Amino acid sequence: MSIPSVLPVSGVTAPIAGMAASPVGTAPVSTTGGSGTGFGAAIASGLSSLQQVQSTADGLAAQAATGQLTDVSQYLVASTQATLATQLTVAVRNKALDAFNSIMQMPV
Repeated sequence: MSIPSVLPVSGVTAPIAGMAASPVGTAPVSTTGGSGTGFGAAIASGLSSLQQVQSTADGLAAQAATGQLTDVSQYLVASTQATLATQLTVAVRNKALDAFNSIMQMPV
């Protein structure tokens, strides 16, 4: 069974509705504003996700401490996920603060 080759489409004159025309090989850019989520909503979603991961790790830690957890590796995985999520959140916060400080130091 042979697989036909895929060639890039050239000469596209009309973009898909709601999308800006983009060169071949790049992703289309939405001109309709996407799903309406902004930076603040993304941060809030990330923080709620972090809270959920932390809660899961805390629940598994309590189960491990009381002997109700049969597979300790579940706790180890959840604990590692919580640690990595916290480190990522702190790194993003630090970058945001650095960007804010750089903007505030720009001459007017």
